[in-house]
Amino acid sequence: MAPDIFTYKNVLPQKSTEGGVLAGKKVVIQPNMSARGWLTNAGSLALEGFIALEDATVITRLRNAGAALIGSTRMSELGFGLSDDKRTRALCGGEADIALITDTMGEVRVAAATSGFFGFKPSYGIISRFGLIGLVPSMECYGIMAKSPEDIITTIGAIAGKDENDFSMPDEKLPDFSMPEESPKTTGVAGVIKECLSTLDDTELKAFEAGLEKIEEAGLTIQEVSLENFRLFQTVHNVIGSVEASSSAGKYDGVRYGHRAAPAKNWNEMYLSSRGESFGLLMKTYLFQGAYLQFENYPAFENACRIRRRLIRDTEKLFEHIDVLALPTRRLHHDPVRAATIGETYDAFLLTLPANVTGQPSLQIPSLCLNSGADLGLQIISPRLSDARLLATGMRISSIIHGAKET
Repeated sequence: MAPDIFTYKNVLPQKSTEGGVLAGKKVVIQPNMSARGWLTNAGSLALEGFIALEDATVITRLRNAGAALIGSTRMSELGFGLSDDKRTRALCGGEADIALITDTMGEVRVAAATSGFFGFKPSYGIISRFGLIGLVPSMECYGIMAKSPEDIITTIGAIAGKDENDFSMPDEKLPDFSMPEESPKTTGVAGVIKECLSTLDDTELKAFEAGLEKIEEAGLTIQEVSLENFRLFQTVHNVIGSVEASSSAGKYDGVRYGHRAAPAKNWNEMYLSSRGESFGLLMKTYLFQGAYLQFENYPAFENACRIRRRLIRDTEKLFEHIDVLALPTRRLHHDPVRAATIGETYDAFLLTLPANVTGQPSLQIPSLCLNSGADLGLQIISPRLSDARLLATGMRISSIIHGAKET
C-alpha cells in the first residue's frame, strides 16, 4: 500500500460481474464512501478507525458493473475542498482509470482541471447518497473523474438510478445514459456570463477566450448573457453550506465511534474535548460559522435559501435562449490545495459553485483554456436532468478539438 495516496488498498480487487460495462476498469473511491470492511474515516479524526459495515449503493452498483475497486485515496476533511486530495495522483500514476470524488464546491472539476482530466458533476438527485458520509446534503453529490468522456458516460450509467434506501431522491424521470447518436458537428448556443468575465484577470480572460474559440470550431455559437447576481452564488453556498455542515457533523461526539479524548470528569467534558480535538482548524471554522448562523442569526440562513431559489430561477431562464453555459473551471492565482481560510477556499471554487447551488450538471473539459502551460479548464453547464445531452456535447467537443475522426 502507498500510504501517501491510499487510506485503504484492496490487494485483490474482485470483479463482481464478468462482462459488465465496467469490466477491466480500475476505480478508486474516497473514504467517505462506504465499502464493507474498508476504513471509512472521511479524512477526519472524528471518524478515526471507523470500518464500514456495508456497501454504499454506488459501491454495490460499481461491483455489479464489473469494476475493479482498487481502494480509497486520501481526501480533505469531510470532503471540503482539496487540501489533501490524492485521487489525481492515483489516475496520473496509472493506479486507476476512474475516480469517484464528492463534489461539494466543485472539487471533481477543479481537481480534473489541474491534471488534464475530464470531471463530471451530475444533476443533483440522480445518484443515491445511501452509504455516503456527507457534509452539505443539499449541494453535494458523487462526481466522476476520468481520462475520457466515454468512461464518465459508462460510469454514470452504471451508478445512477432510483434507490429504495435513499428516500431523499426526487420522484423524477432520470436521464437515459445509453450512447446517443451524434451528428457530425456539435450545434447549439453556449452562453458566457458577462458577470463571470469580470472576475477574471487579463491572463485568465485571454486563456478563456482562446477556449471559446476552440468550442466555436466545434460548431457552438457563443452568446454573452447576463446573470446579475452571479457573485451571490459564493455567499449563498457559504451560508447554507456551513449551516448544513454544522448539522451534519453534530453526530460526531466520540461516544459510539471515532476519536475520543482522554478520560474526563464527566460525559459533557468528554464530548466537548473530543469534538475540540476531532476537527482541523478549517473545518472547525466552518462548523462554528454554521452553528452561529443556525442558532444566533437564523434569518441570514432563511434569506440565503430565498436567494438560492431566485438564483435557480434566473439560471433556468438563461436556458430558454441557450443550450449550455460555458465558464472557466478554475482560477490561476487561487490554489484550493493551499487555501487556509474559508474565504480563500471559496475564492478558489468561485467558478464551480453555481452548479452545486442550482443542482445542474457540469462537465469539465481539459486542454481548452491554456495559459503558459497551465490549464484553467472549461466547464459546460446545462439544465438539470439534461446530463446525457451535456455529456454527448462534451464528448463531441473533445473529439473535434483533439483531432478525432469525424463520425
